[in-house]
Amino acid sequence: MALQVGDIVEGKVTGIKPFGAFVSLPEGKTGLVHISEVSYEFVQDLSTVLSDGQTVSVKVISIAPDGKIALSIKRTQPAPERGARPPRGEHNSNGGNNGERRGAPRPKREEKPRVWQPKPAAPQGEMSFEDMMARYKTRSEEKIADLKRVTENHRGGYSRRRG
Repeated sequence: MALQVGDIVEGKVTGIKPFGAFVSLPEGKTGLVHISEVSYEFVQDLSTVLSDGQTVSVKVISIAPDGKIALSIKRTQPAPERGARPPRGEHNSNGGNNGERRGAPRPKREEKPRVWQPKPAAPQGEMSFEDMMARYKTRSEEKIADLKRVTENHRGGYSRRRG
């Protein structure tokens, strides 16, 4: 009987490495169970879950042209039930509950649209012509950068082509 993708067979663990476990299959073949395919739980160290000589049930995931066989232990077991997650944006990222029930919707903030406001002028005092020109240049560059940022946000940035 030749192994095919999707077959579930019994095998013996022959070696454990940090990246996975080698399993001896029928007909003298050997396959690898990657560490991510051992359990639905996170596995830090394979030796805590598997041991040499242990008999395991494995599913054949793939057979490469060079003969390498990829196996999975977790796909022979039913997937665990996932708990209901709170809707996106409604969970508390700092781990605390801030006095709210878990999953309770937060009240929406009333946001007013931001409008560009000019910066207040600094007192002029005694300034040379060069100082006034330098200040004018920096202010105008700041205004242009602000306007460019606002207009690009409305248009979608540089990636959008003009027709």
